[in-house]
Amino acid sequence: MLCSECGKNEAKVHVTQIINGKKTESHLCEECAKKHQASFNAGFSMESLFSAMLNNAFSTSAYTPVKGCSKCGMTYDEFRSTGKFGCGECIDTFKERLMPVINSIQGYDSHTGKIPKRAGGSFKVKKDIEKLKFQLQQSIEKEEYEKAAKIRDKIREMENNK
Repeated sequence: MLCSECGKNEAKVHVTQIINGKKTESHLCEECAKKHQASFNAGFSMESLFSAMLNNAFSTSAYTPVKGCSKCGMTYDEFRSTGKFGCGECIDTFKERLMPVINSIQGYDSHTGKIPKRAGGSFKVKKDIEKLKFQLQQSIEKEEYEKAAKIRDKIREMENNK
């Protein structure tokens, strides 16, 4: 297939764009693709995606204003417009506003990724016990004492089998 732009070289890059529901496909040679590379990436970056999610999540928010980061001075509005933190302290500074967004994206607010096999079964058991302890605390707070007792017994059993 020849390049859809120059019509001379073999098309090696295939680009599909969907803009406002309209799908367009381009088949370009490497030379023409390099010319258009900036325009293909112009509208997308992870920072712009995260910034858009933050703007959408808090457009009608009743949150109290957040002070700027004590380390770098970045304000929440600056972070929201760029989608990038100024330093490592920013995440703690803006945590109250970030956690609902992260929760809505992931469905939970802590990382629960896979456990490497080389870490062994004891690490998995430890993580399972931590989850059960959290569930136990929630059951106690909700005054679900029968459920809490079952969870407590499960924790003891797992701890004894370690």
